[in-house]
Amino acid sequence: MIIVLDPGIGNLHSVLGGLRRVGCEGRVVATRDEWAHGLAEGTRVQGVVLPGVGAFGDAMSQMRVRGLCDVVQDAVERSIPLLGICLGMQLLFTSSEEHGVFRGLDLIPGHVVRFPDGAKVPHMGWNGLDVRAPHHPLLRDVRQGDYVYFVHSYYAVAERGEDVIASTEYAGVDVPAVVARGRVMGTQFHPEKSGAVGERILANFVRLAAYPALFEEVSP
Repeated sequence: MIIVLDPGIGNLHSVLGGLRRVGCEGRVVATRDEWAHGLAEGTRVQGVVLPGVGAFGDAMSQMRVRGLCDVVQDAVERSIPLLGICLGMQLLFTSSEEHGVFRGLDLIPGHVVRFPDGAKVPHMGWNGLDVRAPHHPLLRDVRQGDYVYFVHSYYAVAERGEDVIASTEYAGVDVPAVVARGRVMGTQFHPEKSGAVGERILANFVRLAAYPALFEEVSP
């Protein structure tokens, strides 16, 4: 079972549709109580997806109100693979400067910053990927230069370069496009809106969720 978290700031239908296209039915969880109830009923959670659009601070506020920060932490402690999408990926970082300074989930060290002055924002459209870690199972069958679809005005600056497994260039900035730290992963782009390439990435995540031993393929 893949759980899709609902912090009230994302288009769940497109994410659920993307999972469905790769042969996986997702289940929406909107609160800590729903998560706990599912576990108590014996739901076997193989993976968790955290989607999101909008502002970082608003999203973190909703995550706290709904108890979803606790859900994410519980998933990480249980070694359940986690995939953040777009804003959901940014929430994985330590903090953001979007409309103030806000604390994130701090699962990947780094900070979210705005594109430099003069850059056209939001960055909206198709950009090619610079695949830095082709060995990573999340990027299986993703080729250098494959195009994916972005919509964002802020980008993450990772403290550890090895946490960035694919990037893209926009407005003179090397933008982290895919990040991974252990079983915590994220895409700045929308895989569910990125055609065949995005579907490969979603399928790879579903495969990782079903067979977590595949993480052993990742070089230390």
